[in-house]
Amino acid sequence: MVANKVVDLRSDTVTKPSESMRAAMAAAEVDDDVLGADPTAHRFEEEMARITGKEAALFVPSGTMANLISVLVHCDTRGSEVILGDKSHIHVYENGGISTIGGVHPKTVKNNPDGTIDIDKIVAAIRHPDGSLYYPTTRLICLENTHANCGGKCLSAEYTNKVGEVAKSHGLKLHIDGARIFNASVALGVPVHQLVKAADSVSVCISKGLGAPVGSVIVGSNAFVEKAKILRKTLGGGMRQVGILCAAAHVAVRETVSKLADDHRRAKVLADGLKKIKHFTVDSTSVETNMVFFDIVDSRISPDKLCQVLEQRNVLAMPASSKSMRLVLHYQISDSDVQYALTCIEKAAEEILTGSKKFEHLTNGTTRNSYGH
Repeated sequence: MVANKVVDLRSDTVTKPSESMRAAMAAAEVDDDVLGADPTAHRFEEEMARITGKEAALFVPSGTMANLISVLVHCDTRGSEVILGDKSHIHVYENGGISTIGGVHPKTVKNNPDGTIDIDKIVAAIRHPDGSLYYPTTRLICLENTHANCGGKCLSAEYTNKVGEVAKSHGLKLHIDGARIFNASVALGVPVHQLVKAADSVSVCISKGLGAPVGSVIVGSNAFVEKAKILRKTLGGGMRQVGILCAAAHVAVRETVSKLADDHRRAKVLADGLKKIKHFTVDSTSVETNMVFFDIVDSRISPDKLCQVLEQRNVLAMPASSKSMRLVLHYQISDSDVQYALTCIEKAAEEILTGSKKFEHLTNGTTRNSYGH
């Protein structure tokens, strides 16, 4: 049994541009954006600023660059320190850029299973000015919404506002890695601008759940974006006729947000189905958005083996650890795709357990991971 198409559950970054995106790209009115003259980029940035409730926005090539620029704008003095979760994307998956490029010291605090960081632990991590001779200077707090490594969990506006109050009372800035902030908005039923009201800056990925081919947006005050624009150029992110990409991004925002609820519903269906397969454990109640994590309880089934067998059936997945998998839904996955994937996952596990010799060479192989997608 092989699907007529590839059912790609590796990430929500794998979508192909829709016909309307391609049409918008072909028809986009463009000019040189480094010179500040691309009209399509201007329109898209204005729309993103409006949606997020911020003064200005800036299109950048990637979420990693968006977060790096944001941290560097807020931490523009060497010896600065940022407080962030130990499982955060910025800390784990962005090549240590805030340190290697920006000279910014990360102060990690334990993430709770729901993606939050205890308020008292954030306060305790803030450096006292009396120690400035010895310690880095705390300048920034970073949150992530949704929190990928915590299963796509949503941070509430109430929690974020409390962290914002802490930041403000200590003279700090708050940045939100909002790569999937639209997923959080749909899942919580709260407008994006309310979820990020307390933030001084937010990065929003357009090429994840929203399905655009390329790009992220940074939003904040006019002064913040002016500084961000300079850093974008420094890092090689200034692009010329970028309206071609912004046109597709604009379509993604207009057309895909309404489809995110279906992604979340299908993720629940997927989790419930996995729960019925005896070789796996999954907490279906923890599935809040478009991500499903499940553990493999039989040591004879490794994530690498499972992925290899699934690929033979045109189902693509990626390990999350040596004993777990992560599946991600997106708008190009249908209800029938979910059912097909569940059937294949169950059959793949049984095939591995029947003792097929061809998988023995993978027993001690290095487990790939999702590399922050």
